[in-house]
Amino acid sequence: MENLGQQNIIIRRVKKNRHEEHGGAWKVAMADFAIAMMALFIVLWLTNSSNEEEREAIAGYFQDPQAYEDGKRIPSAYVIDLGGTPTTADETAVSETLDPEKILQAEEIESLAEAIERARLEQLKAEIEAKIEASPTLSPFKNQMTIDITTEGLRIQIVDQTKRPMFNAGSAVLKYYSEDILYELAPMLMTVDNPLSITGHTDADAYASANPEDDVNWELSAKRANSARRALMEAGVEKSQIAQILGMGDTAP
Repeated sequence: MENLGQQNIIIRRVKKNRHEEHGGAWKVAMADFAIAMMALFIVLWLTNSSNEEEREAIAGYFQDPQAYEDGKRIPSAYVIDLGGTPTTADETAVSETLDPEKILQAEEIESLAEAIERARLEQLKAEIEAKIEASPTLSPFKNQMTIDITTEGLRIQIVDQTKRPMFNAGSAVLKYYSEDILYELAPMLMTVDNPLSITGHTDADAYASANPEDDVNWELSAKRANSARRALMEAGVEKSQIAQILGMGDTAP
């Protein structure tokens, strides 16, 4: 029976003729000589077939090719050029040489990139919402979770609900079901290339402090954001994926 599961890989040897053993350096020298003769012929032809003005333009081009455009000399836009990054003498004059069509094309490309990013976030939003609906752990809390697209990216909010807060009042310790929510969300967030930003909020009832500089609301919200960060990392989210944690004051509970 023919064996269809096996494949043969054959490496064929290159056969060399004996006369190939001689050196080929003379071929390189001959090619250089032919190119030099051709260049000399072109120079002689240009010299005889052009007038004085054309010869000056040709000589000027070979002395400074960047100073010529379409055979005409153009003024330099640089104050001093020492081989580094040039400083323009007149930014307006340089910008006038830009092609309006190229500027429009760049704007179209930027708009297209924004549309593609928006579509990607919309797809990611739909995927996360579908996973929340299908998850036995998350579906009971779907009314406490809102997902929307902002200028900063995709935002997932987990809010308090009557008799089911995320934290105890005045505490930064997550409720057991709050940890379950974050543990279940972690695998979804791990598939996203975008960096994560975690924001913590204080309680609806602000806490007063004797010293205005020691505002416990800021500390509480920052600690809550850090608690959420720890829970996500325990569930597998990489430290490098979390870009920042934010604590909001009592003006944005």
